Amino acid sequence: MKTDRERAPKTLASVLQELAACRICRDEPRFQPPLPHEPRPVIQASTTARLCIAGQAPGTRVHASGKPFTDPSGVRLRQWLGLDEAAFYDAAKVAIVPMGHCFPGLDAQGGDLPPRRECAPIWRMRVLAAMPQVELVLAIGRYAQAWHLGAKAGASLSGTMADWQAILAEPRRPRVLPLPHPSWRNNAWLKRNPWFEEELLPVLREEVARLLSPTAP
Repeated sequence: MKTDRERAPKTLASVLQELAACRICRDEPRFQPPLPHEPRPVIQASTTARLCIAGQAPGTRVHASGKPFTDPSGVRLRQWLGLDEAAFYDAAKVAIVPMGHCFPGLDAQGGDLPPRRECAPIWRMRVLAAMPQVELVLAIGRYAQAWHLGAKAGASLSGTMADWQAILAEPRRPRVLPLPHPSWRNNAWLKRNPWFEEELLPVLREEVARLLSPTAP
């Protein structure tokens, strides 16, 4: 039987400490071969950030730096958000919680593998439960959208993105706004969908500015 202490919600600090020590994908893999390198969980979180960026998993550059989005996709994402590096990496204002916290390795073509399947079921709800102040989650890419939207996620990225206004307007907490991944691999999608920059980005930047404002309601 669990004790009261074990049943009690854990603080964010304790969850992050346990996450930093996690080696499940290397030592106790459940779905795939063991991670072939030393895990290095990456996360940015606080008990005050009202905005949460839900990405995919660290790439090689992020694995090396230990800091989320330290790559060209991060440059584009910050442009989308209308944030400079100082604001983006201010954990007190912006949480960055990927679906997989460790670099999953490369496939045979040299691309990043999907997030490890062990990670999200173990850590995601624990981290988010310790951040009840989060008001908006930016669900970047299919993995984050499937987790945060469930059946509301479309059968494709385009299907989900087409419903972004209805998804954002849903009465849930935190609200969710789907985004394509800012990788160069989505350049063709962005060119085919000019409405993304014309219609969605202004709303995104307005939401981000409001959530990061010290006088926001």
